[in-house]
Amino acid sequence: MTIEFTVPAEREAREPPEARGERRDSVRMLVSRRRAGAMSHHAFTELPTVLLPGDLVVINTSATLPAAVRASADLSVHFSSPRPDGTWLIELRAPSGGATAPCRGGRPGMVIGLPGGARLTLCGRVTGRLWAARLSTAVIPYLLRHGSPIRYSYVPRDWPTSAYQSVFATRPGSAEMPSASRPFTAELVTRLVTRGVTVAPLTLDTGVSSLEGDEAPYPEPYDVPPSTARLVNLTRANGGRVIAVGTTVVRALETAAAFADSGNGARRDRGGDGRAGGDAGRAGGDAGRAGGGERGVRASAGWTDLVVSAQRGTRVTDGLLTGFHEPRSSHLLMLEAFSDPELLRRCYAAALEHGYLWHEFGDVHLLLP
Repeated sequence: MTIEFTVPAEREAREPPEARGERRDSVRMLVSRRRAGAMSHHAFTELPTVLLPGDLVVINTSATLPAAVRASADLSVHFSSPRPDGTWLIELRAPSGGATAPCRGGRPGMVIGLPGGARLTLCGRVTGRLWAARLSTAVIPYLLRHGSPIRYSYVPRDWPTSAYQSVFATRPGSAEMPSASRPFTAELVTRLVTRGVTVAPLTLDTGVSSLEGDEAPYPEPYDVPPSTARLVNLTRANGGRVIAVGTTVVRALETAAAFADSGNGARRDRGGDGRAGGDAGRAGGDAGRAGGGERGVRASAGWTDLVVSAQRGTRVTDGLLTGFHEPRSSHLLMLEAFSDPELLRRCYAAALEHGYLWHEFGDVHLLLP
């Protein structure tokens, strides 16, 4: 199912709410309920009253890297994700209208000089716009010193890296912000907990978005810790709902569920830079039920290229809090696993009609069963 629509320029969030003198939790929230086929409009601050005692909210602790580096006046590099072989996925970008656009140049073996004397070697093209590349120094420390946040054309000016962090961010790893969690504040988390809603962490370091290429997700490192796996299983056993904050959380949880279904032990390999290593977490496709006939999550860490869609469905994730997505994006396809097609069409039509804002500084959509 494809939802065809166009996002008008006035529906693109061009700045964080704080730039307008508002709190980051001042965004709006569209709530849709699959079984009832209904939707309703809320302030995001109403989330603790929309969720139920016994629900579990799972969040992503990955912090946003300043992943854009200017190589020259005519070329920038966006660092996306580490790869299991030690190279990084990168995207070459050229100046375009105050921001940048994909640059189709480059060739295998090409060496690009970067600030600070670093050298980036292109190893080979992975997709139409993404390259495998190797930097002459450790990537994350280099980006923390020489990079800036990735910014697309709908955001007309630069913002500091702090504008691209959520309240849960603990370790730099994502090329782009896990933006569904941006509206959360310490005060709102406190209200959730006092309501009887549990909050649990995991990590998935997300790469550059696929908005420009109709690309399926590529392998990204993730880590579902034992404490979170236990909380997911306890919540489900006691009749609560597991609510993922962001599509990254869905991919990590559903990978860990498929990993549990496979009957493998929980490996937790860590690479030298603190990331998940090896192929412990590679999981996808169809898998059977976990032992005892119940579906559950097992702690795991590694790499996931799992695609969640309506055809695959979800095993352990009951609801999703997310932003509003571009048509034909892989993120929008995931939403079909949480909503009937007609309800999803109505939600996006209502979001456009009622002035909801798109992108990382925009409003959110809570999809409930």
